[in-house]
Amino acid sequence: MTNARRLAWLAAASFALTSLGADTRGAGAQAKTFKIGFLYPVTGVFAAPGKYMQEGLELYLKEHNNTMGGLKVDVDVADDQGNPSVGLTQIRKLVEQDHVDVIFGPLSAAVGSALVPYIEQHKIAAVYPIVSSDDLTQRTPSDYIVRTEWTSSQPTHVLADYAYKTLKYRKVATVAYDFSFGWESLGGFIDTFQRDGGKITKEVWTPLVTSDYSPYLSAIPRDVDAVMCSYSGAAAINFIKQYKAFGLKMPLICQGNTTDESTLQETPDAAGMITALQYTAALKSPANDKFVAAYTKAYGHEPSYYAEGTYVGAQYLDRGLAAVKGNSADAVAFVKAMRAVRVTDAPRGPLHLDDRGSPVQNIYIRRVDSVGGKLQNVVLQTYPNVSQFWTYNPTEYLKQPVYDRTHPPCNACGS
Repeated sequence: MTNARRLAWLAAASFALTSLGADTRGAGAQAKTFKIGFLYPVTGVFAAPGKYMQEGLELYLKEHNNTMGGLKVDVDVADDQGNPSVGLTQIRKLVEQDHVDVIFGPLSAAVGSALVPYIEQHKIAAVYPIVSSDDLTQRTPSDYIVRTEWTSSQPTHVLADYAYKTLKYRKVATVAYDFSFGWESLGGFIDTFQRDGGKITKEVWTPLVTSDYSPYLSAIPRDVDAVMCSYSGAAAINFIKQYKAFGLKMPLICQGNTTDESTLQETPDAAGMITALQYTAALKSPANDKFVAAYTKAYGHEPSYYAEGTYVGAQYLDRGLAAVKGNSADAVAFVKAMRAVRVTDAPRGPLHLDDRGSPVQNIYIRRVDSVGGKLQNVVLQTYPNVSQFWTYNPTEYLKQPVYDRTHPPCNACGS
């Protein structure tokens, strides 16, 4: 199936929300329809997790009779391919030709960052249910964007503290994607681990797309207590497989996407890995039990964080639209209404947004275990009410540069 045909099929068949919205405009239907521009990777390197995003939004709308804030919903799907330039082309179509009321998505942090100037120029409200770029709600927040998921460094601050204080690790090497998401997720870990008293002895950066990790695995020192990593999707599958095949024995502790449910069953070598994230399908709570059961029934597999993220993003969109009584014309007021929403019944647990518009929520330390013949991210410990600033003073925190390839510098590299 070609990319164009697959996109058309998703919009018209599997994700038949546009037609559902259009049907409401007949005799006796409500006059106003709320139009969502759903921008996500239908094709490309992030297509697999993108499918989970689609399913999360689709499930929410099915459960709510295809309505939000009392209005019928019409969804226009656009494929950003995980590419910033394509994302910009697609958002122009959604806003200038399709005249959507809100942008929902994307997945890629790089795409999300690239869209900000356009969103602000055109004063269009946007819900970012997945994008985790730290500065989106730190040094350069936007009045037009609601972030409902996380920051890249939020769970890794926690993981570092757990690694030092509970696992008693003192020397760690790191390996991750060589782009902003890798830098920020590793930066949170390195910052906290070093402040706690630990040593980072080596940083290894890998290309966004590579099939051979052996040159990078060769560079990892063997005399460390553990290796901290950050990957997702196909890259996570390949990295974990090659790490084990390479004969490395040091424990892997990783940013949570590395063992996300969207790829977990394809990574049997992940057993025993410890990660941190704001969601796991194995979380035991009434809200998550209900969500997992409904999702599994609808799609034949467990939800991932990408699915839960768009589901919760839809909750914020729905409740924010209700708060403005369906009038989303004033984008800034609409965003303020969404930011004021407090969700107590999200599958991941309770959350609210801080004064910069970023979630304060539980972060779970998880271990990959085999349960009933299937791998699961089993919760070991819950850190409640974690903000994007961890335990640091926000004013002091924001004086330092955003985490990148060189900040914070490792304190024991080359030693």
